[in-house]
Amino acid sequence: MKKLVLASGNAGKLREFGQLLAPFDFEVLPQSAFDVPEAEEPHITFVENAIAKARHAARLTGLPALADDSGLCVSALGGAPGVFSARYGGEPKSDAKNNARLLADLAGVADHRAHYVAVLVLMRHADDPQPVITEGEWHGEIIDTPRGAGGFGYDPYFLVPGTGLTAAELPHEEKNRCSHRGKALALLIERLRLGM
Repeated sequence: MKKLVLASGNAGKLREFGQLLAPFDFEVLPQSAFDVPEAEEPHITFVENAIAKARHAARLTGLPALADDSGLCVSALGGAPGVFSARYGGEPKSDAKNNARLLADLAGVADHRAHYVAVLVLMRHADDPQPVITEGEWHGEIIDTPRGAGGFGYDPYFLVPGTGLTAAELPHEEKNRCSHRGKALALLIERLRLGM
């Protein structure tokens, strides 16, 4: 199997990517297995941050690397929290603080449309001039009262159109199929099937 480093320490992502990429002869390993520290994410776009993370992991390991960058974009807030989704409420980061700030920022605003974005970047090597880049979006709206025990982050406030459910109420398999990350991953797998 070809080794592929995941530019993340998230155990859930490692498991998910590992299962989905195994048929393509990839063994997905966490960057922590190589003592790779987290990369800086100084950019204001998801794609730039994902590229920076993948390049960082590829450079320090000498292996192909996969990175993702994702977040929530709210129309009435000009796309915020965007790439700052994980730290929207300040440091130390917490879902509760992020959601509290989001609701405060939307107070008195009629337009609650929002969408999640996920960008995946697969770099064959650190100087790859043409990394594989895929993107997925998941559209919905923000509600004022949280619902559901599943998911994380903004999921209890993210109402999925046509379901009457929040992202935190959706069954795990359904969420993986229709989510931003699920869509980006499906596109990545399609690219791998066609040959990188």
